[in-house]
Amino acid sequence: MRYTFAMAIIDDIYANVDDFGLVTSAEAKEFGIPNTELVQQERRGKLVRVARGVYRMPVWPHQEAAPYAIAVKAAGEGAYLWGESVVALLGLTPTDPTRIWVASPRRIRRDVGQGVTVLGMRQGESTTHYEGVRCQRAADAIRAAAPRLGRERAHEAAETAQHEGYITSGEMDDLREELS
Repeated sequence: MRYTFAMAIIDDIYANVDDFGLVTSAEAKEFGIPNTELVQQERRGKLVRVARGVYRMPVWPHQEAAPYAIAVKAAGEGAYLWGESVVALLGLTPTDPTRIWVASPRRIRRDVGQGVTVLGMRQGESTTHYEGVRCQRAADAIRAAAPRLGRERAHEAAETAQHEGYITSGEMDDLREELS
């Protein structure tokens, strides 16, 4: 079997994608692959452009958290899932599936995808990873989502989060007090 230069490049990309089969132009550049090569791989059907500067391997299995991962990747370095979207990702209470909230320490002027809202946040907020996606911590996300969810649904989400192990008893006590 003959290997071509194009096969070696797609192998390098495949070796460096994240858990969702995603790679950004900036990440590819770090391991020596220029943006023009990503475009060529897309034309050949080896990659699918899912957002500006974000590509997905089409052979990667679909995951329910993929739209959230794409939104965070499209928002760029330092971005994370925020508020109601963290609640939705964790399945804590029903939310609007057409909206994805992402926070970023940088100003984002470009379109990051339909239904994605990017909020400017200061750097240093405590984040973690849920389902492989960088997110606001669950207790903070419930707190941030409470005005949109309503007190009753936010309290329901907090109870589910505690039961699932996403928040501690102390965080639950604080949320109970804040939501009452």
